Amino acid sequence: MRIALDAMGGDHAPEQIVQGAVEALPLLAPGDVLTLVGPAERLRSLLQSHHPATAGLDQIAIEHAPDVIGMHESPVEAVRHKRNSSLVRMFKLASGDAADVLISAGNTGALVAAGVLLLKALPGVDRPGIAVTIPTPHGPVMLCDAGANVQPKPAHLHQYAVMTRLYMQYIHAVANPRIGLLNVGTEEEKGTPLVKEAHGLLRADPTLNYVGYTEGRSIFSGACDVLVTDGFTGNVVLKIIEGLTGSLLRGLTEQFGRISPELLAAARKPLQCAADQYDHEEYGGALLLGLSGLVLKVHGAGGARAIKNAVKTARAASQMNINEAISRHMHAAGS
Repeated sequence: MRIALDAMGGDHAPEQIVQGAVEALPLLAPGDVLTLVGPAERLRSLLQSHHPATAGLDQIAIEHAPDVIGMHESPVEAVRHKRNSSLVRMFKLASGDAADVLISAGNTGALVAAGVLLLKALPGVDRPGIAVTIPTPHGPVMLCDAGANVQPKPAHLHQYAVMTRLYMQYIHAVANPRIGLLNVGTEEEKGTPLVKEAHGLLRADPTLNYVGYTEGRSIFSGACDVLVTDGFTGNVVLKIIEGLTGSLLRGLTEQFGRISPELLAAARKPLQCAADQYDHEEYGGALLLGLSGLVLKVHGAGGARAIKNAVKTARAASQMNINEAISRHMHAAGS
């Protein structure tokens, strides 16, 4: 397997990206190659400092890319004009059949734009969507879209439901995932025109185990396995969850400490387990569904552990042939 990694994408690039690549080496099979895309001399220097020994580094290659797309640049303009950026060069490797999987913690908009402009969409897919795993007490919930398409059409939400259902089946081994559509209530009359029309499309598809409208508070109560929404709402939901869980854990730690040092000491391990459960780095990358290649988006704040886990997710997704399953289903639905 050939994995290309945007070494200059994210808040902690390139140091943490290179460190993550080195830590991912034990996950690679013989013959796998992990290509770091970025300024060649800088990456070679970092590799030497992170991994002075030469053993194992034969599975890491470097693709020179002197430019960087910043987090605040216009996505489409940056992709079109920064052809020597690490992100664009990474996609060029895939379009030139030199990479099977792409991973980046960089600008989400640019990642989506590059995917649309430089890779073909899968048959039957109009717009890609980001599928993110949300841990809950009842098992993982996969949300799509988490930021790729902020102004979708109802047909796009239907496609997200189909693709994410297959992804949930393959990655989390859920036989018949229950699909919910995020809404402000469960009553039929509630919702925007987008939500109401998407509701009709999902309900009319006999291949989907559609359970209807799902409220935000029901995400953690086991109401569904897949949650479909537009990219704007999905991204807001994810960031609220991220901020709330961090705030709650910090608040609990402070309260235990105020009660007694002994209680805090006893609670540290379960608190750390809870923090790990909701840590975005634990789940590595979120798959950008609907493209002909496998593309994973890592949280912009992700460090070495996130990169390592993204490589792990990438290998699993590739081995399970997610895109082939999506293509087969879309072809059957369109015939």
